[in-house]
Amino acid sequence: MTSFRWLSASAIALAAVPLSAQQTPSFDTARIARHVQTLSSDAFEGRAPASRGEQMTVDYLVKEFTAAGLQPGGDLVNGQRQWTQKVPLLKSDLLSAPTVSVVTPTGPLNLAQGEQIAVRSPTNGQQQVQLNGAPIIFAGYGVSAPERQWDDFKGQDVKGKILVVLVNDPDFEGGEGQFGGKAMTYYGRWTYKYEEAARRGAAGVMIVHETDPASYGWATVKNSNTISMFDIVRQNPAGEHTPFESWIQRDTAVQLFRAAGLDFEQAKQAAKRRDFQPIDLKARLNATLNAKTEVINSNNVAAILPGRTRPDETVIYTAHHDHLGIGLPDTNGDRIYNGAADNATGVAHVIEQARAFARRPRPQRSVVFLVVAAEEKGLLGSEYYASNPLYPLAKTAGVLNTDVMGVNGRARNFTVRGSVKLDLIDRVVAEGRRQGRVLTPEPNPGAGSFFRSDHFPFAKVGVPAISYSPGNDLLNGGVARGTALAADYTAKRYHQPDDEFSPDWDYSGMVQDAQLLHRVGYALANSADWPEWAADAEFREIRQQSAAERGGVAPPPSNVPPAPETVPAPQGERG
Repeated sequence: MTSFRWLSASAIALAAVPLSAQQTPSFDTARIARHVQTLSSDAFEGRAPASRGEQMTVDYLVKEFTAAGLQPGGDLVNGQRQWTQKVPLLKSDLLSAPTVSVVTPTGPLNLAQGEQIAVRSPTNGQQQVQLNGAPIIFAGYGVSAPERQWDDFKGQDVKGKILVVLVNDPDFEGGEGQFGGKAMTYYGRWTYKYEEAARRGAAGVMIVHETDPASYGWATVKNSNTISMFDIVRQNPAGEHTPFESWIQRDTAVQLFRAAGLDFEQAKQAAKRRDFQPIDLKARLNATLNAKTEVINSNNVAAILPGRTRPDETVIYTAHHDHLGIGLPDTNGDRIYNGAADNATGVAHVIEQARAFARRPRPQRSVVFLVVAAEEKGLLGSEYYASNPLYPLAKTAGVLNTDVMGVNGRARNFTVRGSVKLDLIDRVVAEGRRQGRVLTPEPNPGAGSFFRSDHFPFAKVGVPAISYSPGNDLLNGGVARGTALAADYTAKRYHQPDDEFSPDWDYSGMVQDAQLLHRVGYALANSADWPEWAADAEFREIRQQSAAERGGVAPPPSNVPPAPETVPAPQGERG
């Protein structure tokens, strides 16, 4: 078990000093480091959902929120709020490595789990999947988007077939669609491709992995898809999931196409055009999957600071507490996916935000500190909350999410995930300006990061929600160093056992970010404003429909200083 540094008496005394309404709280780096080191230690076993490590995490959060002076904000049981919100999940575990082979015109291809293919344990309600000679077709990007005049299926019946599809959407490499260029739409997400295939009755999907359009390497795919799979409990799981969901290596796809007398790159070029037609790969798939499935309970943890005058209105800070648990070993034999940056840093931030709010005069609105479960399994804890809110969504003024905080020192800039238009972002920009910092567009819009963090389920139901990310223009080393460190993290630690605590991390940038987000949240909690989506935002209409639940029409956007001009950033992957 890893030891950690204890706080000095002066730090404890500082944490107990009340602040005035005008003061910005300090955030103690030693306390932040203690949270991160503890939560990412081997003792917590990677914090997988419904595991011993999750229970340890929940206990740790309850202890810290209690010490900070917060109240339980979770499920109501016999009229009393609990610290947790139960999140029922379907858990599926493969009992043994799946057997997968493809019969091609030139001979059989045997696909080894974790090497040529990464097969997910089924969450379609079946415990055994047996596919015998399922036809394989290439379905381009697997997209059906009538509003963009795009259809990769062209009316073909794909029931009972295996779809080979490309990751991302048709515009990523210069296609003819209207998908926003490099900025990924939801059609580019792997979750969409599985959902669309299930809607059409396909037997399965094989997504071709390529690093640039996926925004991560094969190690991330393998580590994320060959372990326990989870989903929220659904009435019709087969309507969302095919029996066989997988990724394949690009080299495997090249072999598959070559065996059919086709060139993979030429097929990719065809898939970028509107007139693309599905291609028969003249191959059939045989697969056997045996799984154990059960319904288990994971837990969101919720703490609340009740509002002074309008406690029924809320501002929410979020972060996810889970990581990948214990999985396949790396080259050093390490099997524990500690998740130090992802997302012990975000959890530490929420804990310390709660402590900071508790030291200030109580704001008019309630502030909720929501640490959600099963993000790594598909944003499941936040999706469950959005479907079963503890506090009315119509009266939720905004959500500020943090997923992977900065540990490389202070930066001249910051970013938010995606390119959404929302005046909640204007508030963040205004506070950043006071720090002498600017908003920079996210470095890699093709990564689809807007759909990959816990603010997204809130946005889907209309709640103004952003996910804040640290900047890459570091005071020490500038953009060059910031980009290099982010690329190194993605290649060597993201969703890998090496995402471990380092005593050399510099939390000064995380403190800077915490102060910015604190000022935004505290001001919003003390206002009567309702941040709004831009007129052309896809979530605006849902939000405006909820205005009646607040007893009136939707107010105009708040009078927030306009955003400064942003500075283009070089391409690069964020942690």
